[in-house]
Amino acid sequence: MAKAEPRPGRNDPCWCGSGKKYKSCHSAQDDKVESFRLKGHMVPRHSQLKTPEQIQGMRDSSVLNMAILDAVGESIHAGMSTQEIDDIVVRLTAEMGGIAAPLNYEGFPKSVCTSVNSQVCHGIPSEKDILRDGDIINVDVSTLYKGYYSDSSRMYIIGGKTDPDRANVVEAAKACRDAGVAAVRPWITLGDVAYEIQKVAKQYGCTIVREIGGHGVGIEFHEEPFVSYVSRPGTELLLVPGFTFTVEPMINAGKHEIYVDQDNNWTVYTEDGRPSAQWESTVLVTEDGCEVLTC
Repeated sequence: MAKAEPRPGRNDPCWCGSGKKYKSCHSAQDDKVESFRLKGHMVPRHSQLKTPEQIQGMRDSSVLNMAILDAVGESIHAGMSTQEIDDIVVRLTAEMGGIAAPLNYEGFPKSVCTSVNSQVCHGIPSEKDILRDGDIINVDVSTLYKGYYSDSSRMYIIGGKTDPDRANVVEAAKACRDAGVAAVRPWITLGDVAYEIQKVAKQYGCTIVREIGGHGVGIEFHEEPFVSYVSRPGTELLLVPGFTFTVEPMINAGKHEIYVDQDNNWTVYTEDGRPSAQWESTVLVTEDGCEVLTC
């Protein structure tokens, strides 16, 4: 069991920076968190919970993030290269005063991830990759604005129609994301959220990628914890108001096994070659549910 986190005195300023006395700010919430910790639950540290100022910064960043994805959706078409998508992201992010978080992150060479058909994630935009009618593509945009990160991704069906296997996995991935977001509320666990996603994936006859999942986000691009979507109910981190993370299950039409492209060490593919899809939202745990920051 992790040790209890140090707490201010009752009349000292609250750790959240509100300027209020601890006893009238986060004292009651910390008491509740401690009761879960004593029962053996994983609980978040104060540093993992966002202050009102930080939450507003994430909201502002999210406005840019979703505007960029809106613009991609308006422009994407057959005959377009995935590099052209990167060009849109680069231009709009700069125009709005943001920074594309993926560029040079751990060596990633582009400003957005574009993952087509059997690519699960981390697809690298290229002038050689031309979209065709019936392709499905995940566009994953991550934005840094005035020190705060936002993260979301959407699926697009090129030409509006595709084969049943691809159409089913796109629909399944969206339904899984939506079920995960709908489940988010305080005083349950990430494992409870994962279980709701698992039920939906099973209904569609799809599987969930195990090795790659969601993450905390806001002050850093990727914050603790790793968010698994195959964990059991009642396990993983306790959700507490102020915690922000991504709901982004990667859903495969076939088996869950994946592999990484050995040439670029980034792009992830389904092992069986069948399609994969993902929708992503950033969410904030609130007192009575959650606030969807990106969608």
